[in-house]
Amino acid sequence: HFFDGFRTSHEIQKIELIDYEEYKKLIDYDALNEFRKKSLNPEHPVLKGTAQNPDIFFQAKEASNKFYEAVPDIVEGYMRDIEKVTGRSYHPFDYYGDPQAENVIVAIGSVCDTTEEVIDYLRAKGEKVGLLKVHLYRPFSAKYFFNAMPKTVKRIAVLDRTKESGAIGEPLYEDVRTLYFDADVRPVIVGGRYGLGSKDTTPAHIVAVFENLKQDNPKNHFTVGIVDDVTNLSLPIGEDINTTPSGTIQCKFWGLGSDGTVGANKSAIKIIGDDTDLYAQAYFAYDSKKSGGVTMSHLRFGKKPIKSPYLINQADFIACHNQSYVYKYDVLAGLKKGGTFLLNCMWTPEELDSKLPASMKRYIAKNNINFYILNAVKIAGDIGLGGRINMVMQSAFFKLTNVIPVDEAMDYLKKYVVKMYGRKGDNVVRMNQLAIDKGAESLVKVNVPASWVNAEDTEEAAADKDVPKFIKDIVVPMNRQEGDKLPVSAFKGIEDGRFPLGTAAYEKRGIAVRVPKWDKTKCIQCNQCSLVCPHAAIRPILLDAEEAAKAPESFETIKALGGKQFEGYKFRIQVSPLDCTGCGSCANVCPAKGKALSMELLETQADREAKNWNYAMTVKAKDNLAKLETVKGSQFAQPLLEFSGACAGCGETPYVKLVTQLFGDRMMIANATGCSSIWGGSAPSTPYCKNAQGKGPAWANSLFEDNAEYGFGMFLGVKQIRERLADLMKKALTLDISDELKAAMNQWLAGMNDAK
Repeated sequence: HFFDGFRTSHEIQKIELIDYEEYKKLIDYDALNEFRKKSLNPEHPVLKGTAQNPDIFFQAKEASNKFYEAVPDIVEGYMRDIEKVTGRSYHPFDYYGDPQAENVIVAIGSVCDTTEEVIDYLRAKGEKVGLLKVHLYRPFSAKYFFNAMPKTVKRIAVLDRTKESGAIGEPLYEDVRTLYFDADVRPVIVGGRYGLGSKDTTPAHIVAVFENLKQDNPKNHFTVGIVDDVTNLSLPIGEDINTTPSGTIQCKFWGLGSDGTVGANKSAIKIIGDDTDLYAQAYFAYDSKKSGGVTMSHLRFGKKPIKSPYLINQADFIACHNQSYVYKYDVLAGLKKGGTFLLNCMWTPEELDSKLPASMKRYIAKNNINFYILNAVKIAGDIGLGGRINMVMQSAFFKLTNVIPVDEAMDYLKKYVVKMYGRKGDNVVRMNQLAIDKGAESLVKVNVPASWVNAEDTEEAAADKDVPKFIKDIVVPMNRQEGDKLPVSAFKGIEDGRFPLGTAAYEKRGIAVRVPKWDKTKCIQCNQCSLVCPHAAIRPILLDAEEAAKAPESFETIKALGGKQFEGYKFRIQVSPLDCTGCGSCANVCPAKGKALSMELLETQADREAKNWNYAMTVKAKDNLAKLETVKGSQFAQPLLEFSGACAGCGETPYVKLVTQLFGDRMMIANATGCSSIWGGSAPSTPYCKNAQGKGPAWANSLFEDNAEYGFGMFLGVKQIRERLADLMKKALTLDISDELKAAMNQWLAGMNDAK
């Protein structure tokens, strides 16, 4: 269903296909040929789409009624024919559950699979519950609806995956209410919203819907899956329950965007789905970073068909492919007792006690977790694969889970490598196949110390009092992948969808493997490194004597070059190591002999340069010493686009960043939906920012196809305001006002269309 969005379009499932020869038996070729004859064809021309006036439009529209009335019976007939071919029964409305059900949910789409699992769970406890699945939504057939609905129904909950603001109810709810208006029976009917924006809908949410129906006065117009502490429409949610088929193996993988984790998991699911009798399901959740963001892969395997269109909340296996995640996210959330945890890290078993967070150590010890580590980064680097750790981790996964025999899994993986990388040459294939062998044989089992049960948390640094409330209350939880826990009240004051500028500066992702290191002895002060940086993470800094005197000892500077206007100033190229993505564009473009920038490991630069960056950001921008229209001069101006979610090495953001340096304090941006709207405005990360005067780009997003009109509307609005202002000034000039004010108004009127 079109409201299902990502959940349906991005899920991988093992399915059975109907043979095309069987399809042929279902086709009425005479009817098909008659239909084709109605197509536009100069051999038998017709004209369609006339401009019809009020005299005939109404009648012509009503003439089609009989075709709509016939559709439900035609669909039912074909569904019966399909049943003969597949053995699966379908109808315009299908019922699942207790034949004598009193409480029934009516729904469309993937949530029906979740609801069926919950119905099996509740019926095993003796509850009389059911589900009416809508297969044919339009035309909405009363006959087939009542044929399917149990006569015993007393209470109905209608679920809609949409919000019709201002309406009495959502579409499916309104349809069901209307059907019963003329019916002999009048069950209680309530409606609710779920899963907006592809929000996950779990079995616990469906249980909450059934619990609501059991109340004396069930809540109507409810929401489920969120905490609404403003209008109080949400249903209370109980503990998570496991409704997947028995024997299903559930696995979660935490990866870094572009590290190959998602691609490798797709290969794993296809290997198991195509080459074994097991059923398989995969779903991949991402943040909105174009690369370098967090990815989560959810894989299920089992001997029984897998429905479960929701994220895994009770995992048998969790792998974390990036060691920094242990500090950022609750990666072990939902791992079952006795489950397996695989961590890709550079630490030795002896170092884990001092490196891992206390909360993680306690969870591992208290839940008897089988803990393994693997240095996939070193293995991939030694082989020559760089940061592509996917095959190393994938072979380790097959070794630990034993979903299929390990030897078979290794063979399948190696064949897959030939298929995927064969066109890139034998050496690439060889390296990936070697990675498969190394991953399986390099696993290290961690003997969990008994002391971890009582691991104590270290004192956290005091919260920065200067951090805005929006950052603490919304951005930080969202960046911890805990946005689902935010209540409706968190968005009080921004109900119109506005977000403050500059939130990306608080992320400090630290995702680069290597970052640039500046060599002051080689730098020619051309500022080209700053110009090409996609993320504004490297900048030239000019310091006056007072600022230079206050600088930290590590903040090395050189005499500024470029003419008399630079006399008395010190110069430095400053890198923000935690905002850099490690693309190397700056080092590549550096024209200095021997290169003034070298790419060094992040851990060798992070602490020192992060402190230097913090000081650099207190230095006042000096954009008036060189011509703004030059490469060198433009880079002394503050960029009002910084630290976006664009890919490492992006070729788009440097241009937009430069435009903000030239005109950012008076920009209005009409951004079409596309790549630039994702790196430019994905909640909660807003890379557009303000200058010291509080001015900056005003940004808004439209649908792709509406962008020209959207931007033109902004232009006309500003034009109207300015013309009105000019008219008022002209009238004011005829009045008795001071000469000083007259001069100011005349000056503005003379140059109102001159940007300078």
